[in-house]
Amino acid sequence: MNRYGEINRDSTQEGRSYIDNPIYPEIPLSEDDIYVITTAGDRYDTLSLQFYGDPAFWWIIASANTSTRSSLNVEKGIQLRIPASKEQALQIYNEVNLNR
Repeated sequence: MNRYGEINRDSTQEGRSYIDNPIYPEIPLSEDDIYVITTAGDRYDTLSLQFYGDPAFWWIIASANTSTRSSLNVEKGIQLRIPASKEQALQIYNEVNLNR
């Protein structure tokens, strides 16, 4: 899944093309969310692979928690919320990014 595929592309007056920075939305709580306690070596991308079958959805887990998304590494021994619905998160992401 390429989350940049539908993001606005534009170009400067000099002809340089660029892609708008994506906006990572807040992911609402759900009764079906999963909570895990992290262990040494956990990363957002490996947790995404484990729970969603694809490491590209790391940003969903990071957005659902208090992460600055500056690193894929996760602190050991903290509780993370894994949103149950990857599809809902993608829908919110698309609504935020495609309508600007």
